[in-house]
Amino acid sequence: MTESSYSLHPPIPPVSKKNAPIFNGEQHREIGARAFNHGSTTYNDARPGYPTDVVELAAGYSRIADVGAGTGKLTGLLDTAGHNVLALDPSMDMLRVLHNSFPTIPAWQAVAEATALAPNSVDLVSCAQTWHWVDVPAAAAEFDRIISPGGAVLLVWNNLDTAIPWVHRLSRIMHAGDVLKPGFIPEVAAPWEISTTLRTTWEQHLSPEEIIQLAHTRSYWLRSSPKIQERVDNNLRWYLYEHLAFSEAEEVALPYRCDAFVLTRKK
Repeated sequence: MTESSYSLHPPIPPVSKKNAPIFNGEQHREIGARAFNHGSTTYNDARPGYPTDVVELAAGYSRIADVGAGTGKLTGLLDTAGHNVLALDPSMDMLRVLHNSFPTIPAWQAVAEATALAPNSVDLVSCAQTWHWVDVPAAAAEFDRIISPGGAVLLVWNNLDTAIPWVHRLSRIMHAGDVLKPGFIPEVAAPWEISTTLRTTWEQHLSPEEIIQLAHTRSYWLRSSPKIQERVDNNLRWYLYEHLAFSEAEEVALPYRCDAFVLTRKK
């Protein structure tokens, strides 16, 4: 790759200061979300799961609705932990992969603002990599309707640990726009308030080619033209193989922060 494709010393913007991804209005949010209507097999293969600390936050809640379940990254962990889990997602392609992996878990197409669940039918709603895609007041009201008294909401985010310089540059080349600032606080709405916060770090182990596949799960890549997709891939190959000097067979420890929040009703 030539230096004109990707500068050898590009300016690196500061680490994210965002509490949530930035959208230029509701239409921009919807366009970004619709990108996940395809590419779900790659998403399932490349995206990380969640550390056990997150699953432990669901202890004591029997009936769980995993809202925005995607391909079931958190759904399966909750099911394995012994919870009675339901799953819903707006993308039928995501649900296809989820059903193939977890055929016994009831799953259907719905959104956080209109789940099609009965009142007081679950004890916990989990949202992993989901909350920034929803209308927060509307979703909060819907969760209040379907969650039983004494129930809760669990919000979870994996974020690339961009405090590490090489990961920060990687996230910029990927156009990983959902990386949030360390210590971020999500927006919540009545009747919910944050009662428990978990902040932890962990690693996903991938080959360089799998890291490139990870970029293919980002909304930016999915909704871009083939020309832009090729440019992103070429830039990543330069960065991983030439700049960082990883070999194709090398296992790379990709650092993450995981931020989770339990919401309970205001007293």
